[in-house]
Amino acid sequence: MNATAVPDVPRPPRAVIRGETAWALQSALDRRGLGPVAGVDEAGRGACAGPLVVAACVLRRTDSTRLAELTDSKLLTAAARDRVYEQILRRALDHCVVVISAAEVDAYGIHVTNLEGMRRAVAGLSGRPGYVLTDGFRVSGLPAPSLSVVKGDRAVACVAAASVLAKVTRDRIMAGLHGTYPVYGFAGHKGYTTSDHGAALSEHGPCPEHRWSYTNVAAAAAAHGMRAPHRVRLSVAALQNGVADLPGPGEAPGDPENPGDTENPENPENPGDAVAPVGDGVPGGDGVPGGDGADTGRAWAQYGAGTDDRGNHGAAGAGTAAVRENGASAGDRLTGVRGGARVS
Repeated sequence: MNATAVPDVPRPPRAVIRGETAWALQSALDRRGLGPVAGVDEAGRGACAGPLVVAACVLRRTDSTRLAELTDSKLLTAAARDRVYEQILRRALDHCVVVISAAEVDAYGIHVTNLEGMRRAVAGLSGRPGYVLTDGFRVSGLPAPSLSVVKGDRAVACVAAASVLAKVTRDRIMAGLHGTYPVYGFAGHKGYTTSDHGAALSEHGPCPEHRWSYTNVAAAAAAHGMRAPHRVRLSVAALQNGVADLPGPGEAPGDPENPGDTENPENPENPGDAVAPVGDGVPGGDGVPGGDGADTGRAWAQYGAGTDDRGNHGAAGAGTAAVRENGASAGDRLTGVRGGARVS
């Protein structure tokens, strides 16, 4: 019996990436009609105080000479970052910056809020991108095809631009917090764990801008007999150091005085029994000093598996916060800035 011949299937021409510059991948995508290309990156993921800031940016592929200094924000001096930041604001086709408070990080976990922030930053662009490039890991739920690029903030210009926008925005926020809480020296270390920051935590305990679910912050709070000023996501660090309690039946985690059947006055659409998503994001697993890398904070059996290891949401159930189409949870307070305007 003769096998049926399979006709040749025409294939599209292979995209050619010319050169090895940071603009090559974006240019190849643009030439194939997949633009505009948005780059996404964050600042503050590894800090134990201050907000997490996420930015998305779309650049002109012909601007390589006008943005000659552009590279990973961590490789630039503070003066160079400020200079490149202003150049990006003038030359970028589109951009959006999302600021996620320390309280939100404590409530949902760093990895979940990071992914949510990336989705919100892309959704906050004035135009829908044709393609999205992210730094390091895949992000589901974006409104366009996407690709994760290893060391994307060094390899891809639009991702580097997003890293500069996020870094400069966050550094300026931390400089402002230094005026409110001068004993911690936020203007110098920007909320990251250093010896000076650790000494200030040991001496004074944490302030409301610290991330109370983190091991070093929770330990300092316990030493001073302090309780978290906001809801704290259940984690081993928070429980062992007494900054959060296991909730009773029907209670929201971290808030024993807010029973689950009581409506949340700040958001009537989010009843009190809609527990925040639980997933990856425990400080020990996300680059925070002192962590053991284990995802020990998930309470799957008690609160449901609404969020997977990558922060992706499944169906909203009894233990899951509702999720809107753009990827933002119904109870979040993530805010964005697009061209200087606030976006929800």
